[in-house]
Amino acid sequence: MAGTTETGMGGAGTDDAGTTTSRPRRSSWTYIGPGIVVAATGVGAGDLVATLIAGSKFGYTLLWAAVIGCVVKISLAEAAGRWHLATGRTLFDGWRSLGRWTTGYFAVYVVIWGFVYGATAMSSSALPIVALFPDGPGLKTWAVVTGLIGLVFVWFNQYAVFEKVMTVLIGIMFVVVMYVAIRVAPDLGDAFAGLAPVLPDGSLLYTLGLIGGVGGTITMAAYGYWVNAKGWTNSTWMKVMRLDNRVAYITTGLFVVAMLVVGAELLHSSHIALTSGDRGLIDLGTILEDRFGPATAKLFLVGFFATSFSSLIGVWHGVSLMFADFVERVRADRADRAAASGAPGASGAGAAVEEVASGERERSLPFRAYLLWLTFPPISLLFLDEPFGLVVVYGVLGAFFMPFLALTLIWLLNSSRTPAEWRNGILSNVMLAAGGLLFIVLCVQQVRDIPW
Repeated sequence: MAGTTETGMGGAGTDDAGTTTSRPRRSSWTYIGPGIVVAATGVGAGDLVATLIAGSKFGYTLLWAAVIGCVVKISLAEAAGRWHLATGRTLFDGWRSLGRWTTGYFAVYVVIWGFVYGATAMSSSALPIVALFPDGPGLKTWAVVTGLIGLVFVWFNQYAVFEKVMTVLIGIMFVVVMYVAIRVAPDLGDAFAGLAPVLPDGSLLYTLGLIGGVGGTITMAAYGYWVNAKGWTNSTWMKVMRLDNRVAYITTGLFVVAMLVVGAELLHSSHIALTSGDRGLIDLGTILEDRFGPATAKLFLVGFFATSFSSLIGVWHGVSLMFADFVERVRADRADRAAASGAPGASGAGAAVEEVASGERERSLPFRAYLLWLTFPPISLLFLDEPFGLVVVYGVLGAFFMPFLALTLIWLLNSSRTPAEWRNGILSNVMLAAGGLLFIVLCVQQVRDIPW
């Protein structure tokens, strides 16, 4: 399949002028971009803490789970990107073709999720700043500042600039995390032994979390939108997209392995426990200062900020693109119904949708409206001591999204909605089905953990 992409297939590689000159003849590192963005966005501070805790409890034993998780994410993101390129349709357009229930689900999910995630992302980005500058403003002030900076940056910059900044942030993340992992002197023998699939007592949930949780959020669905924003719009870019996607999740895998090393060497061997949640990284900064001095601790806090802030602006951009597409499709449905009924103004509504869909999404009103939703309403949560009920609802809805993504991709990519050449093969179906089942198990566990 990949080989046919390189040489082109009939008219699939032609542009509006009927030429094929813009088609890449082979995958190239110079095209890498959306994968870097999805890797930087998908790995947040909470993911790093979860990996650290797994390493602190079980050492290197669960390293194999991190590797499997990387493969599962490659399969999911590849499927999302393949849908966009093979069909020329967005993922939400595909969901809409499965029935109106997908529209209802996404509408509820994206509103509640965005409200709570906005506060979480702002707090996470503010934590390392407060630790670096303890005599400055407090956590809530810095949280609001980071949210406003994210808003202004995404509002006034389109994808090209956004990608460059994300590349810088992931570069900082990579250098810092790998430096810390090397500094703690990993035991390579134990690390290789951790590639053997073993489940110690009490490790099942940590194992499932490593496979399914790290780097797995709604931003995986946003990958196809970033692919299109990059200018990859048809199946001639398939081979490039696949290289880009592999780079993304191999990078994610390296992050996970590095943090597992830190947890195993720095915490497991010393029987040190971390605070759960993002504040666990502040604990780690203190431990690093005691062990290696203030310079290493400050460098780690800079990497912590890069990790958190890249997730913030990644969601501000990627999920806003998805929301804008959602609004466009709802408008298109209304325009179609109006046209069918002969209502006046129907053609004007359809033209507006077409104009936005042609490349103006990042400047559209729905895109910017969702940016505002991610920024200003969540500020109210920063001033609540325990927004418990909303957090519970957010957790449950969040747990349901990844199964929804995996199983609907199986549906879309095995149906006539996808050109025959680009439908799922056996391996893709196995990986997506395994991922879907895994996410269902994690979802059930999330619901069971609710203190009813």
